[in-house]
Amino acid sequence: MKKYLLLLILALSAVYQTNAQSKGVKIGYIDMEYILQNVPDYSEAKSQLEQKAQKWKQDIEAKKIEIAKLKDALKTERALLTKELIDEREEEIKFQETELLDFQQKKFGPNGDLITQKAVLVKPIQDQVFTAVQDIAEAKKFDFVFDKASDLTMLFAAKRYDISDQVIRVITRAEKREQMSAKQVKQQEAKEALEDAALDANPALEARKKALEDKKKAREQLVADRKLAAETKKAEQAAKRAELLEAKNAKKTGTVPAKDKTNDDKATSTPTEEANKTTDSTALDPKAVKAAERAKLIAERKKALEDKKKKILEDREAAKKAKEDAKNKPKTE
Repeated sequence: MKKYLLLLILALSAVYQTNAQSKGVKIGYIDMEYILQNVPDYSEAKSQLEQKAQKWKQDIEAKKIEIAKLKDALKTERALLTKELIDEREEEIKFQETELLDFQQKKFGPNGDLITQKAVLVKPIQDQVFTAVQDIAEAKKFDFVFDKASDLTMLFAAKRYDISDQVIRVITRAEKREQMSAKQVKQQEAKEALEDAALDANPALEARKKALEDKKKAREQLVADRKLAAETKKAEQAAKRAELLEAKNAKKTGTVPAKDKTNDDKATSTPTEEANKTTDSTALDPKAVKAAERAKLIAERKKALEDKKKKILEDREAAKKAKEDAKNKPKTE
């Protein structure tokens, strides 16, 4: 595939060679992976798909544990079983292993659900990208536009020829227009035309604009982190107060606190009994239940915010690099 693309480029370059002195060939490129990561619709759908994949992985791990238990039980009881029973157990284990392999292949194989659903997820975004690239290429007179993430090997690509951010702007603007009236669309188009003109006149403006947006997101993230830390501390204090209150009530009534009782019975309790005890103990104090649930929710939100903060920092570094590239670029001939 790479060979054919390179031959195509050489052939097209030969066609344009006669006009090269009077008119230079204008070439641009996009980074499809970068675009997909910055399109909101794709990010949301990808998150849902990753949740499905995580659930499939959990099912696989549960099945592996079940098979391991069957093998351990057979190993322990083999001396006490007849040959017929041993064969029956081994056949059951083999059936379970085959079923597990089929499930793994169905979900994560080359033609599995994960690959298929990813293709379905990417297709609409790719169509939007191709449409946006065609519009940009026609408007700005590009002769060629390549995909940096494709099979074509790009040994070097100057940042000033990267139109990925322009493609993202086109897609994002199209989504915004769908929620606007005709008058608002007209006003938005005029505003966008001025923005594009400013960016064309000063390519470094885009990097500065993105850097400012990253700083704003970082400030918002810092405020959110502080708020989350305060809420976490408050929830921990509430849980501690609920625990102390439960112990105090247990002392008054002469009963064993639910926490101590659970620890004492842990060695002899079955999973079902353990769950019932947990339910009974937490039912004594609804505040403790509510505090525990809130603490869990806050922990989940904290993890999501940390992931978001990491993404913002990565975007900021990318913007900083883009700014440096724009600053150090040679003057246009």
